[in-house]
Amino acid sequence: MSGGHRKTLLKVIILGDTGVGKTSLMQQFINGKFSQQYKATIGADFLPKDMSIDDKNVTMQIWDTAGQERFQSLGVAFYRGSDCCVLVYDVTNPKSFENLQSWRDEFLIQANIKDPDNFPFVVIGNKIDVEESKRLVSSKKAQSLCASLGNLPYFETSAKEAVNVDQAFDVVARSALQQEESMEFTDDYTDAVNIQVDGDNYSTCGC
Repeated sequence: MSGGHRKTLLKVIILGDTGVGKTSLMQQFINGKFSQQYKATIGADFLPKDMSIDDKNVTMQIWDTAGQERFQSLGVAFYRGSDCCVLVYDVTNPKSFENLQSWRDEFLIQANIKDPDNFPFVVIGNKIDVEESKRLVSSKKAQSLCASLGNLPYFETSAKEAVNVDQAFDVVARSALQQEESMEFTDDYTDAVNIQVDGDNYSTCGC
């Protein structure tokens, strides 16, 4: 089947502690709006955005999940089938930064990711519009964490002032598309590869 005009659906999930700006980032990217009013996400919600990546039409479905522990169990069902995961922390909140690895590990388990070493994550440090004295997580510290987790892409953003939001989600979309295409390739060629591998095994088996 030709994929020339077929629209590819990319599922992206945003994770992080409550109050780090997950909903604000999503709203800024999709609608170009920022609201000063904070309203906790209950369970999970998603918004779609149509994009063109290297002449390929895609619809990015961005899932915004609740950061509170009491809602986390609801999020599990929404993790499955994700093509990319965005980990968000607040640069003024060290605890939200420390929890990133827990969010990542939990996602890999609950989403049942088959190849965790190669699954795409993007890390976002949000709220860089705050005055420097209130900033408690340095860029260097964040870059060090991203390096230790496999050189994850890292962006510092302001959902409020629309700084780096589009750039971050462009990388998210490209990472998700690459993951989607690699999964399609794996599904298409698994049988052929298995036959070859089995053949090689028989030649050296000695059973």
